[in-house]
Amino acid sequence: MPSLLILNGPNLNLLGQREPEVYGTTTLAEIEERCTVTAQSLGYDAECLQSNHEGVLVDAIQGAQGQHGGIILNAGAYTHTSVALRDAVAGVAVPAIELHLSNTFAREEFRHQSYLSAVSLGLICGFGVAGYDLAIRAMVDHLAR
Repeated sequence: MPSLLILNGPNLNLLGQREPEVYGTTTLAEIEERCTVTAQSLGYDAECLQSNHEGVLVDAIQGAQGQHGGIILNAGAYTHTSVALRDAVAGVAVPAIELHLSNTFAREEFRHQSYLSAVSLGLICGFGVAGYDLAIRAMVDHLAR
């Protein structure tokens, strides 16, 4: 079965307890389970990884080539700071969708800048946990073309 890589960046391991008014009360484990169920319903496996370390995320993106059909990437704060993640996404022949739980454009000014948007298929933000389902469905649709 083909697979998707679901990557979550720094502090997303704190979902469910970190700023629930912004990020909701769903835990990362619950999101990962939801991603697995959604992907499987569409004929895909989902491999989920979270790391607070930029290099681990870069390694996962590089390792996706030849292993995964697509990447769903919620890079958290690295979205706004990491040229390394941007270059990793640009450097592999694996399509990526940028994802954020909150609407980054309705938040602090520094969150309006993304290094990932220009090298991603698209951006999904502001739909909370449902954004993961939307991203998986969009990726599967893209891969079917």
